[in-house]
Amino acid sequence: MRSEQEIMDLVLKVAKEDDRVRAVGMNGSRTNPNVPKDPFRDYDIAYLVTDMQSFFDDPDWIDVFGERIIMQTPEDMELFPNELGDRFTYMMLFTDGNRIDLMLIPLEEKDEYCREDGLTVILLDKDGALPAIPPPTDEEYWVNRPSEQAFADCCNECWWTSAYVAKGLWRQEILYAIDHLVLVRAMLLKMLEWKVGIETDFSLSIGKNAKFLKRYVDEGTWNRLLATYPHGDYDDVWNALFTSTELFEKTAIEVAEHLGYEYPHADAAKVRQYLKHVRQLKPDAKEIY
Repeated sequence: MRSEQEIMDLVLKVAKEDDRVRAVGMNGSRTNPNVPKDPFRDYDIAYLVTDMQSFFDDPDWIDVFGERIIMQTPEDMELFPNELGDRFTYMMLFTDGNRIDLMLIPLEEKDEYCREDGLTVILLDKDGALPAIPPPTDEEYWVNRPSEQAFADCCNECWWTSAYVAKGLWRQEILYAIDHLVLVRAMLLKMLEWKVGIETDFSLSIGKNAKFLKRYVDEGTWNRLLATYPHGDYDDVWNALFTSTELFEKTAIEVAEHLGYEYPHADAAKVRQYLKHVRQLKPDAKEIY
């Protein structure tokens, strides 16, 4: 596996030797001092370039970075809509285990690029044309204190969506049920995130997909959260649903008490009874009540 120094030397060598590349930036896990170092960290590189079309006209130019296991170019895919405008990304996993996500950015977007991510560092600026930027920080990714409306919306979404899970389970549509359980769990994760924010004075990030959450919750909470990930069994999904809503309610009440917000006890109680009722409803029922 090529070392970090070898990869960085290669990235800069390619840029220096290509007159179209006028500047190089990097962000992501390798510029974030709060992210643990491991060999799976990507190299999130940006080349600010002139003549974007010339790169597309020579698709093999990217081979200079090494032999690949696989590559994805999201902006060139029909299945996923392009969300980056004129930018273009080469996401490359190499046979030595390294991964580089290389984004080509039109040079005229240099000012926007330099201010859009607090973790950005400039590695090369051939023309001295890029604006000065502060040292990298992940502050923009810290857990934010929720407004009272955001808290209420999270509670409503959790309980509202749980009814879809119950409907799917009664209908024996387990994929439908599991997909909606994911939405319920998303609200649970959001509430747990806010609880961590309260306990840490909203001064840190729990990472993409809540990947650092385990660091900040007790073992009991963590085990209950894991129990919300069911197998493909109807009873297991039912149990995961009730575990999700119970843990959500416990966490939400704690968050509400700390922030001085109102938890919707009445709505929660009525939905909980509805869920229990649907679970006991006969498969050939003609009416719900």
